[in-house]
Amino acid sequence: MRSKRVVHRALDAVERLGDRLPDPVFIFAWIIAGLVLASIVCAAMGVSAVNPVDGEILRAKSLITPENIRTLLVEMPRTLTGFAPLGYVLLIMLGAGVAERVGLLSAAIRTLVLGTPRILITPIVILIGLLSNHAADSGFVILLPLAAAAFAAVGRHPIAGLAAAFAGVVGSFAGNPLPGQFDALILGLTEPAARLIDARWTANLAGDWWFTAATALVFVPTAWWVTVRIVEPRLGPWVPQAGDPPHGAPLEPLERKGLRWAGLAALAVALLWAALALAPGAPLLDHDAKGPERWTPFFRSLVAGFFMLFLVSGVVYGRIVGALRTDSDLVRLASDSIAAMAPYVVLAFAASHFIAMFTWSNLGVILAIHGADALRATGLPIPALMVGIVLLTAALDMFIGSASAKWAALAPVLVPMLMLLGVSPEMTTAAYRMGDSSVNMRSEEH
Repeated sequence: MRSKRVVHRALDAVERLGDRLPDPVFIFAWIIAGLVLASIVCAAMGVSAVNPVDGEILRAKSLITPENIRTLLVEMPRTLTGFAPLGYVLLIMLGAGVAERVGLLSAAIRTLVLGTPRILITPIVILIGLLSNHAADSGFVILLPLAAAAFAAVGRHPIAGLAAAFAGVVGSFAGNPLPGQFDALILGLTEPAARLIDARWTANLAGDWWFTAATALVFVPTAWWVTVRIVEPRLGPWVPQAGDPPHGAPLEPLERKGLRWAGLAALAVALLWAALALAPGAPLLDHDAKGPERWTPFFRSLVAGFFMLFLVSGVVYGRIVGALRTDSDLVRLASDSIAAMAPYVVLAFAASHFIAMFTWSNLGVILAIHGADALRATGLPIPALMVGIVLLTAALDMFIGSASAKWAALAPVLVPMLMLLGVSPEMTTAAYRMGDSSVNMRSEEH
C-alpha cells in the first residue's frame, strides 16, 4: 500500500510538471534559441566531423552569419511549404475530414459496434479503435460512448467497454492494420532527418506497415485478455439502473443505403489504384528499377490514394443521405476540415524551421556522426539501442504528449545517427512509435 502511494505521488508530480510546460510551439521556440546559441559556440570552437559517407569535413556553422540570416528570411515561405509532413497530413485530412463531416465514419463505427455478436464485442471494439486513427478524433468522440453502451446492452460493465475502446484508439498510433494520416505525419518528419545522411531518401507511407500491422495482431488479443481477465473483474458486476438510455440508435434506411454505396465507391478506388500499379505500362510502377524499388511510385502514391478513398466514399455517402446537396456543401466541408488543422500548421511552422536551422548549422549531422562513433565504441547490440529509444521516448511522453512535436525534435539526431550504424530510418521510427504509444494511455488518463 505504501509503495502504491509513493507511485501515485510520483505520477502526480510528473503531471504537475507536465502541466507547467508551455505549448509545443513555444517549446520549439526555446529549442531554436538554444540551437542558435549552440551554433555560435560550436562554430567558434571549430567543432567538426568527417562524413563517413563521402569523406567531407563538416564544420559547425553559426546561425547568425549573414548567409544564414539571409537564408532564414528569404526561404521562410519555402521552409514551411517544403515541410514534408505538412502536405502529407493536409492532403489526407482533406478527404478524411469530408468523410467525417458527412457522417460516413460515424455510421461505419456504429454499424460495426452495434452489429457485433456478444462474444466478439471486446476484440471488435479494440480493432475498431485501432482503425479509428484514420478518422481523426472520431474514435474518441464516437466510439467510446458507443462501446460503453454496447457493453451495457449485453449486461457487461460499460466502463470496461469504454476502457477497451480507449485502449484501441490510443494504441492505434503504434498498432494499426492499415497505414494512414499518422504514418504520413511521422514518416514525413523522418524524411528530412534521413536526408542529412542520404539526400535521396524519401518517405514511404507504408514504411512502418510491417511494424504497425504486427503490433495490431499482438495488441488486439492482449487488450482483449486484459479487459476480460483484469478490468472487468475489478469493476464488479454491472447492475443497470432504471431509465438508463438505450445502447445506441440503429441506422436509418438511408444511412444503410449510403454505407453500401460508399463501400462500393471505396472498392472502386482500391481497384483503380491496383490497376495503376499492375496493368501493362502501369504509371505507378518504376519500370527502369529492379526489385522492390520498382514499387516506390506506388507506395509514394498511397497518400493520394487514401485522400481519394476518403473523399470519393464520403461524397457518395453524403449525396445519398442528403449531407451534400450542392457543390458548395462539399467545398464548405473540405474547408472546415483544413480549418481544423490550423493548430497543426502553426506547429509545422515552428518544427520546419527548427529542422531547417539544424541542417544549416551542420550540428545535426555532426552530433549524429559523433554519437554513432560513441555508440559503436560501446559495443552495444542494435536491439539494445532500439530499447534505449523506446525508453527515452516513453520518459519524454510523460511530459510532452504531442507525438509529432517529440519526433520533430528527436528525429534530426536519432535517425542519421542510427543510419550510420546500419539501422534504417523506418526501424528507428518504429522504435520511437513503440515508446510513444506504450505510455499514451497513462499520460492521456492524467
